[in-house]
Amino acid sequence: MAKKFYITSAIPYVNAAPHIGHALEFIQTDSIARYHKLIGFDVRTLCGGDENALKNVQAAEKTGIPVQEFVDTNNKLFESLAAKLNVRYDVWQKGSDQHHHFPSSQKLWDLCAQNDDIYQKSYEGLYCVGCETFYEREELNNQGECFEHPGKSLQNVKEKNWFFRLSKYEKQIKEKILTGELEIVPEKRKHEVLAFLERGLQDISISRSNERAKNWGVPVPGDPSQRMYVWFDALNIYQSGIGFGWDPTSYSKWWPADIHVIGKGITRFHAVYWPAFLLSAKLKLPKKIFVHEYFTVNGQKMSKTLGNVIDPIVLIEKYGVDPLRYYFLAKFSPFNDGDFSEKEFKKTYNADLANGIGNLVARVAKLAENLNCKIKTLNFNEINKDDYKTALEEYRFHDALAYVWGKIRTADKLVDDRQPWKLTGGDLETFINEIIPQIVKIATLLQPFLPDTAEKILKQLSGPTIKSQPPLFPRLP
Repeated sequence: MAKKFYITSAIPYVNAAPHIGHALEFIQTDSIARYHKLIGFDVRTLCGGDENALKNVQAAEKTGIPVQEFVDTNNKLFESLAAKLNVRYDVWQKGSDQHHHFPSSQKLWDLCAQNDDIYQKSYEGLYCVGCETFYEREELNNQGECFEHPGKSLQNVKEKNWFFRLSKYEKQIKEKILTGELEIVPEKRKHEVLAFLERGLQDISISRSNERAKNWGVPVPGDPSQRMYVWFDALNIYQSGIGFGWDPTSYSKWWPADIHVIGKGITRFHAVYWPAFLLSAKLKLPKKIFVHEYFTVNGQKMSKTLGNVIDPIVLIEKYGVDPLRYYFLAKFSPFNDGDFSEKEFKKTYNADLANGIGNLVARVAKLAENLNCKIKTLNFNEINKDDYKTALEEYRFHDALAYVWGKIRTADKLVDDRQPWKLTGGDLETFINEIIPQIVKIATLLQPFLPDTAEKILKQLSGPTIKSQPPLFPRLP
């Protein structure tokens, strides 16, 4: 029986259309999932819509569209983007799903309450709608704004809410991280979380009044005047989507998550709040949290105000899916902010795809036409790929692809050195039967990253005869 592997992407807010940052995370998640399928795991992937946030309500009000209709429409944009990126999610769990998600989140609440970790008190604080969280003044920049949403004023909120005893779990969370039971990748994010814990945890509000919530969100059990604070229910999407509270067989098979893939701006919620909720409810913790960095655009942070938010659908329609997947994975370290530039993207496309893998396959296929080739398909697990495997399992996608492109350069050099276009008869056949297995290996290694391209190459080279095909990546002007 195959070992299970449960992987999640962060649950995006659906207050606006997706941008290239969402595309990056979808692609990273998909590559990890495809790799684990190839090495024999039973894989379950999940994403969904964070629909109960206040920012969704405010965005819907601006458009004059009912909230449910608004989040349903935007949800479809995210699902459509994933499909266009050739990203496969087994579960897309909506936060407004009253059939599964509401009772699941209420069960989580009840379990925490049974452990005496939920209590009511009045509170006044500075609230960032963008982050959906309260901040202390010392956590803000010199202008009194949160670092994730500079330029946006915080709201001073005063109301009576339900609170969670986060402070109670400070020591336990620290121990789980230090022992590696809860692994945070990369190390710098682990140290960041530990430093946050060292400052001491304060109890947090986990509800808001119906008035402030505009009667939107998961109702608090036993208190019809309150709705759950978005992070309490949004994080639970990772459980509600696989059966928590409604399908115990599915839940026991898939939970805990083997890895949560998230952006750096939401590390605190996943590495501190979420483990605390689960510890309180006496549920298992996720095994690993992989934290990636952000895209800037031409040297600037993406911002609607600056007008530099890039629609990934436009790029897909213009250049195709696999070129975008390659650029995102090969040219950026997940552990540093990367600057997206369409000019650099086009240079990469021509250099690595058109002149690289595309040209190699075209040259060899042309030479091999009408020859009787000895072709052996490869099982992914048969390939000796230590550096590649290590890089992928450490989420260094750029290094794994650098390994593959090293193989491409080696094969290209072999073609240039041997000049097979000058060979005939048995000599040409010998060369083709030497080079084809190298390209089959390259295509096999590309499967987690460029699935369409890998499939096209393997199909073209499946033999026993090989035919020329249109270029995989026509050069861009």
